[in-house]
Amino acid sequence: MRGFVRAGCGALAIFAVLSFMAAPAGAAGALAIGQCAAYGYAYDYPSVNTAQQAAMAKCDGACKQVVTTQKGCVAFAVDGRKPCGAHGYANATKLGMAENSALKQCYRYGGKDCMIRAWLCDGRKS
Repeated sequence: MRGFVRAGCGALAIFAVLSFMAAPAGAAGALAIGQCAAYGYAYDYPSVNTAQQAAMAKCDGACKQVVTTQKGCVAFAVDGRKPCGAHGYANATKLGMAENSALKQCYRYGGKDCMIRAWLCDGRKS
């Protein structure tokens, strides 16, 4: 019986070590934001710089701003009736907080029907 318990504990310890090693060490994400609700995104990149470059590349050159996160979330809100008008963006440790902040910013800048256009979470936080 002791042999089974030891084997089970050993297998669990090996699984825990391997799981820790598989997690991205410097998980970084980015959301590039452009005019008229354009966006590009990148997540689970090894650094903020590589995530920014990937997000800008996915936006096809239309983006001018980039919001980054490391093991957190980013959200982008636009006015649903005027997507080329007011918008907002935010990063936070939780998705709900990022979305709320992005929506508040969109309304603050004149949006009347703001909605979340895009979001991402990096490092498995949500």
